[in-house]
Amino acid sequence: MRTSGISDSSANSLIENAHRLIALAKALGAEEAEVFGVCGHSVDVDLRKSEVELASESFHRGLGLRAVVRGAVGFSSTSDMSRLDAVANSAVRSARARGGDEYWRSLPLLEKVTKPEDVFDSRLERIGPEECLELAARMLQGCIEVDGAEPVSGGVTCVSGTEFVVNSRGIELQEQETSMHASIDAIARKDGVATGSEFHNSRTFYGDLQKVGRSAAEMARDSLGGVAAKSGTFDVLLKPLAFTELLEYAFIPSLYADNVQKGRSPLSGQVEKEIFSPTLAMADDGLLAGGIGSSAFDGEGVPSRRNVLAKDGKLSGFLYDSYTAGKAGTASTGNAVRSGYSEVPRIGVRNLIVNSQEAFDLIGEAKGILVNSFIGAHTANPISGDFSVEAKNAFYVSPGEALKPIRSMMLAGNIFHLLKDIEVGKDVRAVGAVVTPTVKVKMKVVSS
Repeated sequence: MRTSGISDSSANSLIENAHRLIALAKALGAEEAEVFGVCGHSVDVDLRKSEVELASESFHRGLGLRAVVRGAVGFSSTSDMSRLDAVANSAVRSARARGGDEYWRSLPLLEKVTKPEDVFDSRLERIGPEECLELAARMLQGCIEVDGAEPVSGGVTCVSGTEFVVNSRGIELQEQETSMHASIDAIARKDGVATGSEFHNSRTFYGDLQKVGRSAAEMARDSLGGVAAKSGTFDVLLKPLAFTELLEYAFIPSLYADNVQKGRSPLSGQVEKEIFSPTLAMADDGLLAGGIGSSAFDGEGVPSRRNVLAKDGKLSGFLYDSYTAGKAGTASTGNAVRSGYSEVPRIGVRNLIVNSQEAFDLIGEAKGILVNSFIGAHTANPISGDFSVEAKNAFYVSPGEALKPIRSMMLAGNIFHLLKDIEVGKDVRAVGAVVTPTVKVKMKVVSS
């Protein structure tokens, strides 16, 4: 990348080293080998109250090698290109130490890929610390503009880079990507204390961070003066962040083929059965324009695609990487994801999209409880789907009436039961790798 200090020649040099690493691994006895590489640039601004705590610019590159011996996979990684011999030796030795794996089939072959739209923005490629500081200042200003509120913490991060996959079966793929992330927490004080937060994430440049700061402050202000919750079963509106938190911890793991194969998914044996609301639809789309998880290929070089997961209330299938697909005698769905060059691929969603044949204007028309996010969603049981969480920034809502903040309450339920009786809204938002609107479900509320 030219203007950011990550040049095309630097990426090409890294790919040359990837080929060297594969050759070294094969010379040591690897039957197959694969290298995942990253060459990137990031600018970060960390905020503490209304001040900049840290502004930094970093450049990173590295290679991760998977070597296969008798079906067993060994892994090693490095950011030091002078240590390729050691990396190859480590990966091959690790594979030998593991012993054979009868379920391994092979690394994927090269196939035609499709490049998704809006995953690279040259403005983010060129951004430097000065402009990132200006963006952070706008977010702080938006927060301060709200009477009675002030910022607590936050930050802005802009990332650009090239990712690539090279393997011994003919794959050599690379892609330039960018992303932008901003978040802020605010506090409001007036006859009590309340907090609020807001975020933004995108693959392209977004300059209106003042709006992000203002939204966090307004949420904190509107949460002041909370009333006690009433226990019982209520209609609950889960805003996109709240619903995403439940999906990520209580539901999405059940879609992963490795969990199905290990007996850790309650959805095992449920394909083509009606287990969701008849109007609910879900798909995972690795080619979604501008999607946080979009790219032309997954972490193993398998072409990205759209996978239908639920339609007309029926479960349509699961998400596979190459290993679990080989074990099941099917094809990878392009769902091998990487956290970086120093991590092995794992199954993950790309862009999980929730929608419905019948979408409702839930905000402003429904009566019940509105929840913006949760505390403790990570404690949900992904095998049973059970959860017990604390609501954050919750309100009583009724058509034509002002929001009434709720001081504190717990909500409990089962994600699979919720998905059987759910209404889907129209206010779609991307929360990381999940794209969802507000939804309405019935949940048990416990005053706390």
